[in-house]
Amino acid sequence: MKNIKVLGTGCANCQNTLKLIAEAAQAKGIEVALEKVEDLQQIMRYGVMSTPGVVIDGKVVHAGGVPTRAKVESWL
Repeated sequence: MKNIKVLGTGCANCQNTLKLIAEAAQAKGIEVALEKVEDLQQIMRYGVMSTPGVVIDGKVVHAGGVPTRAKVESWL
């Protein structure tokens, strides 16, 4: 199981990213632990300055803008 965190303060792009990851994982039948991180101090610890950010198993894989579905699927 992959541990995935979406970093962001709750903007529409952050919500869309969270939804996109959940939908892609479900479509592929992959179980993920999906978490939304809205605390700015926690977000800053990852060095993400532009949200949404995506962290998979402790590694930042994306920052700024909604990723494409193809990109999300490649992470899974």
